[in-house]
Amino acid sequence: MATSAITRATYRVTQDTLPDMVLEKSEFPSDFHTHQIVREGELDNETLASNGFAGNTAQRFLAAGRVTGSMRELGPTSNMAMADGFDFMAASVVHLFDSPESVSRWMHDIFLKDFEDHVGDTVGQDHQLVSATRLETAGFFDESVALQVLQGGPSGLISSTVVDFRLGRLLGVAFIGTIGNHHRPQLTMQIGQALEKRMAQIVLGV
Repeated sequence: MATSAITRATYRVTQDTLPDMVLEKSEFPSDFHTHQIVREGELDNETLASNGFAGNTAQRFLAAGRVTGSMRELGPTSNMAMADGFDFMAASVVHLFDSPESVSRWMHDIFLKDFEDHVGDTVGQDHQLVSATRLETAGFFDESVALQVLQGGPSGLISSTVVDFRLGRLLGVAFIGTIGNHHRPQLTMQIGQALEKRMAQIVLGV
């Protein structure tokens, strides 16, 4: 199906459609089937800003064209050993924007730029953003970008691999968090491609 047809279909998507788009636990790779759901539900601009870089505001995200989002995040159970190389977290997120152009600007001017601009800064609780490296992406219907992010803290290094992709006026995000300095591009893109497939099926069925 042509990109324009998918794009038009995403204008029928509403806030109420988003929770059905994020991956079910069983749709994540088998590496995460013994993890538990630690967070899920609406991800509005206020919540996103409060969990992001210092200085972010809901108003900034609203001005960027972001309407709202929905997410599901998997995390470790109490009996899992947090050893080097362990993928302790995985998430799928769907953001709704006012236009495809806003999605593209967000990917480059907020997602990529904010991480790259904050390298060396303190993030969260006593963590430093050590590096943010762009990764090649493949296998997505439309535009996509990815980052390998490394943070250091009192308990050592934590890596994040994040893939953003556009589907009309929707932004899909796949994320994996790993103990230590480890890349997970293929596994993260596997999550992203499963998310994109689910999003497209729901968009075309709305």
